[in-house]
Amino acid sequence: MTVPSPSSAAVGVVTVSYNSSAVLGPFLDSARSSRHPDVVIIVVDNGSSDVAISRELCGRHGATLLELDDNLGYGGAINRGIAALPASIMSVLVSNPDVVLGQKSIGILEATLAAHSDAGAVGPQVHNLDGSIYPSARRLPSLRSGFGHAVFGRIWPSNPWTARYFSDTSRATELERTGWLSGSCLMVRRSAFDEIHGFDERFFMYFEDVDLGYRLGKSGWTSYFEPAASVIHTGAHSTKSESRRMISAHHRSASLYLQRKYAAWYLFPLRWSIRLGLAIRSGWLQRSGGPA
Repeated sequence: MTVPSPSSAAVGVVTVSYNSSAVLGPFLDSARSSRHPDVVIIVVDNGSSDVAISRELCGRHGATLLELDDNLGYGGAINRGIAALPASIMSVLVSNPDVVLGQKSIGILEATLAAHSDAGAVGPQVHNLDGSIYPSARRLPSLRSGFGHAVFGRIWPSNPWTARYFSDTSRATELERTGWLSGSCLMVRRSAFDEIHGFDERFFMYFEDVDLGYRLGKSGWTSYFEPAASVIHTGAHSTKSESRRMISAHHRSASLYLQRKYAAWYLFPLRWSIRLGLAIRSGWLQRSGGPA
């Protein structure tokens, strides 16, 4: 399936819905008003039970609904959506449906991407509903900071490893280079995205955005944080009631990311230790009901 492109469209918008029809309308409203009415919007449905409502909303907003038979996870669905865009579209906004885009935010991100030939991705400042700033642009996690956070994060929240693990540039007031951008909302250069084969679909949920930033950097592309563009993220709408499954998915994805980052053959004992340690931590948090 390829979506026909309006002659003036230069930007695509792709979002994923999994029983997200309650928040999809405001997202589509903001996507239309953020740039111009000819932006091409694709909503990828991951086998939702509320797909009939999403069909109606997409029809009302001039968006294309791509219905998948199976739930491919966030990255897999985004890959399908971007593949369905017209070949002429080179800038693609990737977003959760529980986001409201600020006025002109798509245009600002598009302009920043165009102005920096090394930019593989650019992300906006993301605000929570209460007005606080979500840490959407961060350094790539290292084994040292990740281990320190895992061990001391709950018993010593102010420890330096947790601070480094969560360190971010999301309060910057000017354009900043960063390690990775939150998959809740970012714009990718399609040629860079295609070069690294998009999101790694082994990440069903969590860390697919970290991995994307890592692979963009390895391929010579830069991720930028652009505070002039802003969005509001209302929260993880489709996952609020699945905390145990989310803890398990988070730790599996963290393990997969670290296995890739420390892939040298001589680091096999380290990879084995990482896998075991994360499995133990995941089980402990699921039993205790603590956050990841």
